[in-house]
Amino acid sequence: MIRVQREPFDPGAELNAFMATVPKSGGIASFVGQVRDFKGDDTVHAMTLEHYPGMAEREFAALTEDARGRWALDGLLIIHRYGELRPPEPIVLVAAAAAHRADAFAACEFLMDWLKTKAPFWKKEALDSGEAWVAASADDDARADRWKK
Repeated sequence: MIRVQREPFDPGAELNAFMATVPKSGGIASFVGQVRDFKGDDTVHAMTLEHYPGMAEREFAALTEDARGRWALDGLLIIHRYGELRPPEPIVLVAAAAAHRADAFAACEFLMDWLKTKAPFWKKEALDSGEAWVAASADDDARADRWKK
């Protein structure tokens, strides 16, 4: 299941609903990303996420197919928000279900590494010092590079 939405979501409720769809899975790995209230020594008051409607959903669909080709998965869940979010609101929830934990962990990590570096979202933070676009991280790029085929 893939959802790109403006509305807030409850990660616990979403994960419970996802788990109900994969009762035969032995392992479910999940990750929740939330808005931090700091950046270095500065305070983050809000983060605005922009995206290109339709493109994100297509990219996410291709991503989930890639993950399914790499690991034996019973189910995948991606929920990603856009719009203005405030600390500590959830931004993203990723969950992967598989017969065994290794596939679930690997798929969840792969999905998050891709989302962090390749997803068509642009982030701007409202800080005490002013507004600033969030730049790509070399560390995130290096993590994502390990998944190249």
